[in-house]
Amino acid sequence: MQLTASDVWTLASTALVLIMTPGLALFYGGLVRVRSVVNMMLFSVSAMGVVGVLWILFGYSMNYFAPGESGFAGSPFKDFGLIATAPEDFIGVGFGAAFAMITTALISGAIADRVGLGSWVLFAGVWATLVYFPVAAWVWGGGWIQNLGSALGTPDVIDLAGGTVIHINAGAAALALALVAGKRIGFAPGSHRPHSVPLVTIGAALLWFGWIGFNSGLATETGEAGLILVNTLAAPAAGIVGWLAIDALRGRKPGVIGAMSGAVAGLVGITPAAANLAPVWALLLGLISGVACAFAIDLKYRLGYDDSLDVVGLHLVAGVIGSLYLGFFAFDDGLLVGGGAGLLLVQTISVVSVVGYSFTVSLLIALAVKLLTGLRVPAEIEEAGIDELAHGEMAYALEEEDRLVASATS
Repeated sequence: MQLTASDVWTLASTALVLIMTPGLALFYGGLVRVRSVVNMMLFSVSAMGVVGVLWILFGYSMNYFAPGESGFAGSPFKDFGLIATAPEDFIGVGFGAAFAMITTALISGAIADRVGLGSWVLFAGVWATLVYFPVAAWVWGGGWIQNLGSALGTPDVIDLAGGTVIHINAGAAALALALVAGKRIGFAPGSHRPHSVPLVTIGAALLWFGWIGFNSGLATETGEAGLILVNTLAAPAAGIVGWLAIDALRGRKPGVIGAMSGAVAGLVGITPAAANLAPVWALLLGLISGVACAFAIDLKYRLGYDDSLDVVGLHLVAGVIGSLYLGFFAFDDGLLVGGGAGLLLVQTISVVSVVGYSFTVSLLIALAVKLLTGLRVPAEIEEAGIDELAHGEMAYALEEEDRLVASATS
């Protein structure tokens, strides 16, 4: 078969989505203390390795239901190792793999500074198998959520690029894992400040760059692709404005960390909705997401859970907002733009179901990993810094250079 323009765009979009996970590593790496940068970045990179292997072996097979197939997820054996996949389907296989990688990597931000790599890798592999692959099949692979509208006589559930599958799924898992891991030593407001604003900015820029392919990689028409592009610019822009405005109203000094977090909140909010909203409603969604997430990230101190890098406050909260927002403002079917309540109903069912399933199963996986490995690194390693003691690497060799300079000039 000849490559079509759509095939070429999906190939390019796969590259865009793939670079998002190293971008996430930079974003997360800049947000942690200087002594755990390597550990944090390695969590994202290791997720690419583990989930990439599992996707080829059986993840893609579990990701969809073949004709006549039903159950919890697609059978992992119907296409084990992609032996039954037609060559013309491999572009879609690769595109899906990049999504699975970054979804799993997102969770790791909740456990920064205190969890060992082996424990994380075990959790990531089991979580992808028992949570991500089945939920993706439910929403995109012919499963019950994709068919919910037909069953209830309502419009179909809308989830363009992963409001439920990616962000709600990862956010609920992050909350469960953070609860099992427990709080960092010295956990308190202001106790674990980001060490590198430039790294955060570079990482966020790569995420926004890749998000264009993330949201529009399967677009087949010029108008659809253009709408998705504009909305993927509009929502994060409004998210920046919303976050900075709220900080100003609360008497907080404006900063790049807040601005970039606002952009991510807007991007998460628009993920399920980019093809189904007029740009003016995308602006409003981004503004709401930025404002809501600016408040939500402080809840961990009030409620007593240590979600280190605010996976819950950004991805779970904005993912829920974006998914439910469609019930009000989606073209034709939104409650406030001429439609009925049917779309809002199925959107709500999908959100509640994925939150409940992901949190429950993730909690059980985390407890099992804790039983097997202990999950956390020893307290002395956590206090001294995970990087050099656990990985034999440091993000910056400045101290060693200072010693060499002092030795040479003495």
